[in-house]
Amino acid sequence: MKEYKIAMIVGSLRKDSFNRQLASALVRLAPPEFTFSDVGIGDLPLYNQDDDNRQAESVLRLKREIANADGLLFVTPEYNRSIPGVLKNALDHASRPHGQSSWSGKPAGMIGISPGTSGTAMAQQHLRNILVALDVPTLAQPEAFIQTKDGLFDEKGNIGEGSRQFLQSWMDRYAAWIKLHLSHS
Repeated sequence: MKEYKIAMIVGSLRKDSFNRQLASALVRLAPPEFTFSDVGIGDLPLYNQDDDNRQAESVLRLKREIANADGLLFVTPEYNRSIPGVLKNALDHASRPHGQSSWSGKPAGMIGISPGTSGTAMAQQHLRNILVALDVPTLAQPEAFIQTKDGLFDEKGNIGEGSRQFLQSWMDRYAAWIKLHLSHS
């Protein structure tokens, strides 16, 4: 059975991040042939084009982890109706120098959670726009703009009963998207 290595990028640095909780719970819904590695983005310097020819070790590590993955999973909060700066910084770093993007051609999915009623709809739309420019084919449906609510996670950190069917369906579609894309590449 083919194994699929997924680089998971969580757009929040907060220790008790809802998005980190969601990422951990989603991994448990994935098919057994999928393995997820958490790609750290908190140690990256601020992107500066002057550094393109001498990228920091943390940037080179990020680029290696992305390059070695079969696919990508973005789990992002929404800050001020967009993606967090730390996520944009990581996207910029791994796309540079020009012509040496680690993102290009990697199939991806995106999801996020927020206390607001629209979940992470605007952040995901902005992320989708960026991923198009980076040549990252991204799962379009189903969209998943999750609102933080009681019962979303059970006492063990799994997806709660009320949301499990929807999020399992999302994960199933994501896994099928990755497999489909990789079978054509």
